[in-house]
Amino acid sequence: MSSHSTRQFKSPLVNWIEYRLPVFSFLDNSLGTNYPTPKNLNYWWNFGSLAGIILGVMLVTGIVLAMHYTAHVDMAFDSVERIMRDVNYGWLIRYIHVNGGSMFFIVVYIHMFRGLYYGSYQAPREILWMIGVFILLAMMATAFMGYVLPWGQMSFWGATVITNLFSAIPIVGDSIVTLLWGGFSVDNPTLNRFFSLHYLLPFVIVGLVIVHIWALHVHGSNNPIGIETKSDQDTIGFHPYYTVKDLFGLGVFFIFFAFFVFYAPNFFGEPDNYIEANPLVTPPHIVPEWYFLPFYAILRAFTADFFVFQIFSLGGLIMSAKLMGVLAMFASILLLLFMPWLDGSKVKSSRFRPIYAMFFWLFFIDCLVLGVVGGKPAEGVWIYIGQFTTTYYFAHLVIIIPLVSRLERPKAPPESISAAVTAKAQG
Repeated sequence: MSSHSTRQFKSPLVNWIEYRLPVFSFLDNSLGTNYPTPKNLNYWWNFGSLAGIILGVMLVTGIVLAMHYTAHVDMAFDSVERIMRDVNYGWLIRYIHVNGGSMFFIVVYIHMFRGLYYGSYQAPREILWMIGVFILLAMMATAFMGYVLPWGQMSFWGATVITNLFSAIPIVGDSIVTLLWGGFSVDNPTLNRFFSLHYLLPFVIVGLVIVHIWALHVHGSNNPIGIETKSDQDTIGFHPYYTVKDLFGLGVFFIFFAFFVFYAPNFFGEPDNYIEANPLVTPPHIVPEWYFLPFYAILRAFTADFFVFQIFSLGGLIMSAKLMGVLAMFASILLLLFMPWLDGSKVKSSRFRPIYAMFFWLFFIDCLVLGVVGGKPAEGVWIYIGQFTTTYYFAHLVIIIPLVSRLERPKAPPESISAAVTAKAQG
């Protein structure tokens, strides 16, 4: 027995479509007046919708660029220059796409740090958080492969260095590297594979985002005080209140975005990538894009004399420093999957957890320092700073958070969102 929507709208055309395909009631229940959202969401909650919009911008510009790009080592660099010089508005499309990648990571990193601060990973939103971590991993894979496509010096040598890391894996490492390369060095088969995957993975990200939104709508958004909605007084319709708020945030963010596109288009890039790839000339300092730098610093922190390596590898008997660095780099992201269980506090928001909030900001600063270290040569004092900040990064996730969350006595949250909002207005 089939069922159909009984919703009635003002427009006869909309009613005709709704009867056959209930898309308008679906949108209203998901993004409209019928979708209840906590009434106390602040502008930090804008970054989820901003991430979705930037993803759309990246998809559209990427598809247009793919129409003019040639995935061949002899023509890739020149095809990018042709896009910049000869294709109508090619320079604009490429600068939007290149800087859009950085904007995407800025928005997602802020979105994730907001989740960490307000406890958005706690029950019942564990799967929502985990899907977000998988989106981050897919973004990183997509961005790395996209960085190789211009086939400049940093593209070539970045691909060489990063793919070679897999050779540290025992037994299967060399086979993985050969599979990634499509041969015995970074060459034309590598470029073709990376171009194909760079085009495919964004659609995988779209699929993950759809599941992410689905999971979000099951229990609704978290909020700054971390209390679940208890009545209609705690919520308001998503439209028009948060659509207007999101549009304002989008306008401000696009001004920020446009500044880099029009006035500083190469701010996030490396000058060496405007030199065509040359396997015979190694750049003096090989660095990945800025959004990879904290993880690159973690990778490089594991030297043979690093005390953490000495302890966990039993003096190098179990594994090499290179392998432990690779494992630590991946673990630094994958550990985030376990945040719902590492944090044992019954109170979500850091507004009521002063000790946790203090350590959160220390962790935030630690990540910034790791980013700086990743962009510096692995020599001198930068080695020791990288090792110290790497040690703190993992200590924060696996030692400090579990201990603080179980030992700290948080302040008592308000009884309800409505009570908190009313008290704030009266105060």
